Amino acid sequence: MNRFSATTESDAVVAAPRADIWAALTDPVLLPQLTPLLERIDTDGDLWTWHMMQIKGLGVRVSPSFTEKMTFDELNRIDYEHAPPKGTHERTGASGWYVLRDVANGTRLSISLTLSVELPLPRTAAPAVRGVMNSTMARTGDRFSANLLQHLGVRGTAPRSG
Repeated sequence: MNRFSATTESDAVVAAPRADIWAALTDPVLLPQLTPLLERIDTDGDLWTWHMMQIKGLGVRVSPSFTEKMTFDELNRIDYEHAPPKGTHERTGASGWYVLRDVANGTRLSISLTLSVELPLPRTAAPAVRGVMNSTMARTGDRFSANLLQHLGVRGTAPRSG
């Protein structure tokens, strides 16, 4: 097994109140409705376990589930880091943050996500694996953005990969 990682970041002004965006980003029932490939989130206090749909690529199929320690700075920032339960080994994990700031036309939403996964592929496959990860993350991010805007009932720019 080798570990592969990819990072995506996005930043945009969303024409919606910060409290409305915050409510969506902190709702473990709503997030799977907004996020492609996400089946459900189980919560236990500040530990959230994310259950993804099966993802195929490069002859490998994975159905990742991973536990994240969520840290909330009310209406301002959400940080998350991979925190598998003691005695377990999760082959997939994520780390990153969301930052929300008021601006003249709504809320600036900045997002950073690093996804890591262990796969039964040689290290030499890293460029191809990162390519699949980056394209999957970009498509998922674009659809999440569109779904978030629709949920908020606003038009315009949503966070995009960059």
